[in-house]
Amino acid sequence: MSKQKFKVTYSTLASPDPMLHQLYEEAVVRAKESFGKTYPLFINGEERFGENTFAKHSPVNLDWEMGHFQVGTEQDAKDAVDAAKAAFPGWSGRPWQERVAIMRKAADLISERLFDMAANMSLEIGKNRLEALGDVEETADLIRYNCDAVEKNNNFSFPLLSETEHHHNRSVLKPHGVWAVISPFNFPGALAGGPAGAALIAGNTVVLKPATDTPLTAWFLTECFRDAGVPAGAFNFVTGSGRVVGQAILDHPDIAGVTFTGSYDVGMKIYRDFANSPIPRPVIAEMGGKNPTIISKKADLDKAAMGVMRSAFGLQGQKCSACSRVYVHNDVKDAFMSKLLDLTGKINVGDPTDKNNWMGPVANKGAFQDYQDFVADLRAHGDIVHGGEVLEGNGYYAAPTIVDNLPHDHRLWKVEMFLPIVTVHGFEDLDDAMAKANDTEYGLTAGFFSEDKDEIQWWLDNIQAGVLYVNRQSGATTGAWPGYQSFGGWKGSGTTGKAAGSFHYIQQYMKEQSQTVID
Repeated sequence: MSKQKFKVTYSTLASPDPMLHQLYEEAVVRAKESFGKTYPLFINGEERFGENTFAKHSPVNLDWEMGHFQVGTEQDAKDAVDAAKAAFPGWSGRPWQERVAIMRKAADLISERLFDMAANMSLEIGKNRLEALGDVEETADLIRYNCDAVEKNNNFSFPLLSETEHHHNRSVLKPHGVWAVISPFNFPGALAGGPAGAALIAGNTVVLKPATDTPLTAWFLTECFRDAGVPAGAFNFVTGSGRVVGQAILDHPDIAGVTFTGSYDVGMKIYRDFANSPIPRPVIAEMGGKNPTIISKKADLDKAAMGVMRSAFGLQGQKCSACSRVYVHNDVKDAFMSKLLDLTGKINVGDPTDKNNWMGPVANKGAFQDYQDFVADLRAHGDIVHGGEVLEGNGYYAAPTIVDNLPHDHRLWKVEMFLPIVTVHGFEDLDDAMAKANDTEYGLTAGFFSEDKDEIQWWLDNIQAGVLYVNRQSGATTGAWPGYQSFGGWKGSGTTGKAAGSFHYIQQYMKEQSQTVID
């Protein structure tokens, strides 16, 4: 079966192809048969086992022990960086065409292993099958997109103006050195393999430290890079505590740059720490969002309700791009709420490997407790019109929650909850809705629903976010795909203003050099 036949993106509403579901379900069986295995670190091309391991339990069923992973030490982190530094001259010195060929093979291996990686991801973090398949395929497409970018631009080597026929001036981009990738749990494929792939394609060497909730997906990526021919030391994989391993990587003087995806507080700490180093070093940080959707009285309410529901509750609201705030014109608020409640009421929450369940569990015990704390606060100050409760099951299951009549000065209009909770507010004036939508430290994604072209242009001209969607039924604020939507935030959502999956991303992993040769 061809890979393309089973192409699943975040805009895929459903797949009628029974073979896709059969292959996925067979992979779920294989994944469960592998429960309990012990997985290594990967340093300088070798598997390494330490003194201590931690068990990864599935949030789908807390009795399921998916595997045991190494508790990396500061020495492991140091060894990984040292290995990457030693491998840098060889990897960066290769013809760029060879690097691209290896990384294209890595992308193809990810696609070939699509179903097994997706099934394990569903069990590891609670993604439904289409979300998990989309995450894996996005990982491969991000790598391919960056390979394309290097090929189309001759590895970003361009002639400059010449003073005379004897002057030969050129601008070239060169890799920085050892690149750290600190990846999150919510997109354990795309947000680990995407930046790691970009760094490698650019000629850097990489140390990947995944979230402790999702070490298994990162191990599968490691296998793909290894099997594709990435040489020893050029890619290294270290698991363990962020406070120990992650900090030791970031503190190492030979780290030349970092890509971090996670919370605003941690991202800003990394940004400040790197600013205090002896020389400037690049930090590519994506730090979340508090993403608004504005619904005009001229909106198609069916589109709006579906778009909000999918963006608010996809992956249990655990997306930096999730729709967490809705501003709807008072003239259509009741009708919109009726449609949103109807759609939300049809959501099945449970084991995400069951195709009847669209929502799985939240990621971990901490998120489960946060949900309960937020709900208690919201119930005390607003009206919970749907959800607001934990659900039965031996996992971290929480109901999709819609909140109305929350005073707009309440703190949870600005705090990123990262859970299946959306707040709704009525408005009379579009300018007021715009002011409220922009009144946040974040600026990642935003959505708008209107059938009026002038309103649409006004919204595009005034909203403060890096990723904009108008009338998007498949996701009001979510669903970017490499080459189709650039993905990067403004304000406190990102450090560079450059977006992944678009024209300006991979260049961030390189530095410019001007070369003049006179004959």
